[in-house]
Amino acid sequence: MPGRTGLTIGKLAGLSGVNLETIRYYERIGLMPEPGRTEGGHRLYEPAHRQRLAFIRRARELGFGIDGIRALLGLAEPHRRSCEAVRVIVSDHLQDVRTKIADLVRLEAILAGTVERCRDTAMAPSCSVLDLLEAAA
Repeated sequence: MPGRTGLTIGKLAGLSGVNLETIRYYERIGLMPEPGRTEGGHRLYEPAHRQRLAFIRRARELGFGIDGIRALLGLAEPHRRSCEAVRVIVSDHLQDVRTKIADLVRLEAILAGTVERCRDTAMAPSCSVLDLLEAAA
């Protein structure tokens, strides 16, 4: 198709900050629609691809998994918008985030206590950090 314009996968990757292998992966699993191709078979991405990729990237940065992103993308289409459905997805994710935060707070307390116990014992016959890690093995 002579005269076709669009972004190559390399340009799209550079502009979006998403690795080109990740873009291909998103295409394979159906998060990104298949782009048009040149006569030579090279992908050509349109502005809509870039917008969708930005949506996916931001959702990933916020910790959403592939299934959640797929659901949100479906709900982002104008004829399918549903605040209630989005609320359910985001509420579930919020609970996961809160659980991770609680786990991290507990981990921080354990590590801080362990570091404190090691403070004055540079050459102790036993190290509480190593003992803690060995006990988990």
